[in-house]
Amino acid sequence: MTRSLLTALTILPLATACTITVDDTSSNHGHTNTYVDSQSSPFIEWADSGCYWDNYYGDYIWWFEADVTDADGIYDVAEVFADVYDDYWGEWVDTFELLQESPNPDNWFSDWMEYSTWLDCSYSGYTVEFVAYDFDDNMDILDVIPYTEY
Repeated sequence: MTRSLLTALTILPLATACTITVDDTSSNHGHTNTYVDSQSSPFIEWADSGCYWDNYYGDYIWWFEADVTDADGIYDVAEVFADVYDDYWGEWVDTFELLQESPNPDNWFSDWMEYSTWLDCSYSGYTVEFVAYDFDDNMDILDVIPYTEY
């Protein structure tokens, strides 16, 4: 009795006549591609920077902000930097990495206390060069004059 019951349970799944057909003629399994990498460069739409006095910290705060887009999609933008140059001496002063810190993914921002930088808020001879890179190593550059106290 036990042997015939086990045999029946073993054969039952084979006798259900269930057929599974797999159509693998499409390489993308019926999905359309929504991402097209056209090797487009990022585009800095807007950028600004400057410094202000903060009573809580007792120091000046330097801020850098940029809106960056890319025709390959906003998430193709990999990095944004703010390079500060001294116009009078013609030298590089400092570099700051900007981060995506807002709900808006094309907005990049960074702020620093002055004591942690090589900058001086009382000096008005700086140019800030914003540089945006995407994952294809394309780039865009935009220069701005930062707001300073003097």
